[in-house]
Amino acid sequence: MQYDVIIIGAGAAGLMCAAIAGQRGRSVLVLDHANKAGKKILMSGGGRCNFTNYYVEPDRYLCHNTHFCKSALSRYTQWDFIGLVEKHGIPYHEKQLGELFCDNKASDILEMLLSECDQAGAKVQLNTSVDAIHSLETESGGYKLNTTQGEYTCESLVVASGGLSIPTLGASGFGYQVAEQFNLKTYKTRAGLVPFTITNQLKDVCIALSGSSCEVIMECNGQSFRGNMLFTHRGLSGPAVLQISSYWQAGQPLTINLLPDIDLAQVLRETQHERPKLSLKKFIAQWLTQKMSEQLVELFLSDLVKTTDVFKAEQPQTLAELNAEQMDAIAHQFNAWQLVPSGTEGYRTAEVTLGGIDTDEVSSKTMMSKNQQGLYFIGEVLDVTGHLGGFNFQWAWASGWAAAQYV
Repeated sequence: MQYDVIIIGAGAAGLMCAAIAGQRGRSVLVLDHANKAGKKILMSGGGRCNFTNYYVEPDRYLCHNTHFCKSALSRYTQWDFIGLVEKHGIPYHEKQLGELFCDNKASDILEMLLSECDQAGAKVQLNTSVDAIHSLETESGGYKLNTTQGEYTCESLVVASGGLSIPTLGASGFGYQVAEQFNLKTYKTRAGLVPFTITNQLKDVCIALSGSSCEVIMECNGQSFRGNMLFTHRGLSGPAVLQISSYWQAGQPLTINLLPDIDLAQVLRETQHERPKLSLKKFIAQWLTQKMSEQLVELFLSDLVKTTDVFKAEQPQTLAELNAEQMDAIAHQFNAWQLVPSGTEGYRTAEVTLGGIDTDEVSSKTMMSKNQQGLYFIGEVLDVTGHLGGFNFQWAWASGWAAAQYV
């Protein structure tokens, strides 16, 4: 069967592109190997879909070409998508830092997109795998697709197959294979927005504190994020961890400020003067839970005993027992804890895929390959990765909309 446009991938970018292209009067077919459209939409934001952010800016995206995402993001903004959400009467709220979530459930966003596709006459066909793609050697060009449901031809082919994140939802490297077939360069991929794993002696502390969280500032490679950090039985998670994970490289240390609003060295001196008999663990428990205070004080003191001459083998119990050098050493551990993760949980739990198709191969205006007429790439398959907080969905909407103007 012949269509003007075939889109591979019924996720956020693919459905957005299909609806807009259909509204332009194009005949559109969306193919997906999964049994359900928009699986990642449904599980996002804890089932409530963090669909965009009030504060979308190009600097919230990682890309080897930092200018690439500017064009699409400026032409289809967060306000445009919010307008679509409001048109469909979907109630939503701001959680924090401009993050917008559905009041009810993520399926509201998926149903909105499917409804837009339906009204525009764009057909969504599931349970269909693409086995081969051939360029048509005709004057007008185009593509022939061999699929598990038969052969299809089109003028414009859009690859919206996503990245490698969360393979249980059907993620695959299909889009990168298409890029390779048509000689487009790709950057090495890795998991982004992903929890860290800890396998050294610190793992026992993580297991003991599993489920405990606190607000921290986490730094790595000149980047800094403030947010919650959650201890898990495998390591560390939470928003601050996911954010910094996209900037972390294997073997690098993280710097974690466990008490971001407190100059601990100064407060220790003041409290020692006022309450000398207070135990160090109770002192720290003013800001962290009792359990966290006990585990971390013991960890940090034992580390200081092993690695410095500041403490003798006997650990101090009360503030009165601490001298100025010891107070500074303890404060440094809490305000600038140096930690080297063993690794990350990988694509299994990663929210996004870093790297992908080199954006220098693609027009930032049309999303079409610069050297392959009629072949478009949108969404996560490209080397564009947003921060946590709705930015990756906004890239999906914007890049899908941009391509839809030209397919």
